[in-house]
Amino acid sequence: MGGTGHHHGHHHGHGHGGGHGHHHGPAHGQGSHGTAFGIAVLLNAGFVVAEVAASFVSGSAALLADAGHNLGDVLSLLLAWGASALAARPAGPGFTYGLKSSSILAAIANAALLWVALGAVLIETLRRFWQPEPVDGGLMMVVAAIGIAINLGSALMFARGSKSDLNLRAAFQHLLADAVVSASVVIAGLAIMLTGQHWIDPVASLIITLGLAWSSWDLLRDAVKMGLLAVPGHIDEAAVRQYLSALPGVERIHDLHIWPMSTTEVAFTAHLIIPGGHPGDAFLRQVAHELDHRFGIDHATIQIESSEDGCTVDDGNGQAHGHAH
Repeated sequence: MGGTGHHHGHHHGHGHGGGHGHHHGPAHGQGSHGTAFGIAVLLNAGFVVAEVAASFVSGSAALLADAGHNLGDVLSLLLAWGASALAARPAGPGFTYGLKSSSILAAIANAALLWVALGAVLIETLRRFWQPEPVDGGLMMVVAAIGIAINLGSALMFARGSKSDLNLRAAFQHLLADAVVSASVVIAGLAIMLTGQHWIDPVASLIITLGLAWSSWDLLRDAVKMGLLAVPGHIDEAAVRQYLSALPGVERIHDLHIWPMSTTEVAFTAHLIIPGGHPGDAFLRQVAHELDHRFGIDHATIQIESSEDGCTVDDGNGQAHGHAH
């Protein structure tokens, strides 16, 4: 069937006429945060060592809980940093999408690591309930206060990118949560100093651990959904179908798929049945443009068919392939 054709519309910086305010390529989300990752990793790694030492000196389980979460953050930042670098690499033989999806793997690993760290801290916290130890509230407060400054400063470096990239959002949320945790440790230290009640420490540690588990659930769920190639949360699948169905000449749509290529880029394929024949490249360019601007779909591949059985035609039988850039 001669009229069948695959057309690809990639509207993301190929010199076409329209300007874009939400470019999803490596230039914004991926490679430009290397310095931020480096500074955050160094600061947090140094603080973890200091905090673990301080938790043993002061006898504080709450400080250990904070250190456990900070360690999870250091590992998460390293994973996210590595994934950002890999995602920025160009496509090549064997990896036609490049290594973009490594950012999805990193997001899943980040969430899993955090839960492992929380589990370890929870075990230590429960042990402290049965074997309470004296706690130095003053040292707790000083160390945790330093933690607030380090985590807030690190989080601010990822604030802008966190709106559009799940990986950067993970880093931002981890660091922001750490600042909140450190603040609660300061409060617990003050309470111990004022009352002399050492049971406050494991109670604070338990509250911190359960709070972090609750706050990180959404991140884990979103990361797993991306790994399962679910339609990204910011895209309305029904609205996409409605837009395509309303296009002139389109009788039916089938094989519509929307999935994340990375934590920032979205791919799309669909077969449009147009009985009147192929509408031309200008039509395909316009559809790809609208999918990008209206729905945030970067990589759209559209196949035009003139009848229901069009999809059964073998790729080798004279199909026209063209790029609508």
